[in-house]
Amino acid sequence: MIVVLRLGHRPRRDQRVTTHVALTARALGADEIWVSTEDEGLERTVRGVVERFGGRFRIKTGVDWRKAIRTWKGDIVHLTMYGEKLSKALPRIKSRKLLVVVGAEKVPRELYDMATFNVSVGNQPHSEVAALAIFLDRYTGRKSLDRDFRGRLRIVPNPRGKTVVDRGEGGRGKDP
Repeated sequence: MIVVLRLGHRPRRDQRVTTHVALTARALGADEIWVSTEDEGLERTVRGVVERFGGRFRIKTGVDWRKAIRTWKGDIVHLTMYGEKLSKALPRIKSRKLLVVVGAEKVPRELYDMATFNVSVGNQPHSEVAALAIFLDRYTGRKSLDRDFRGRLRIVPNPRGKTVVDRGEGGRGKDP
């Protein structure tokens, strides 16, 4: 089980980026996203994607992040540009239950002490979406991109256009 915890979401400012964090988490192997700030609009958006494109991804907003971390039974990976290099930390991350923490704003210092691993995906400023994508891709052994979500809508790779197949209600219709 992989859960992504989004810390410090500011609905008016971070709506688009937090949506991208959620969609990246879903596409690259996470089972859930928890967001520290309550945001019903974000929940509707993510649930709508899951309904159309499939999968069992869940979203929960308004999560008390300190309590979530204190009660988590598994490894806690905080993605930060100040952490240990991903290539050094990854072989030591062994838990089947993983809580991956990404911040929206400056995270409280105490998070660094609460995390099992503080991991950097590069030591330069960059997007938390990029860090999450790279981390999940490496953690899942680069297999998550090939999953079939069994959704009603399926995007078919096409080098010259957009091909979207509507597989009907059950999501199991025939593809071209």
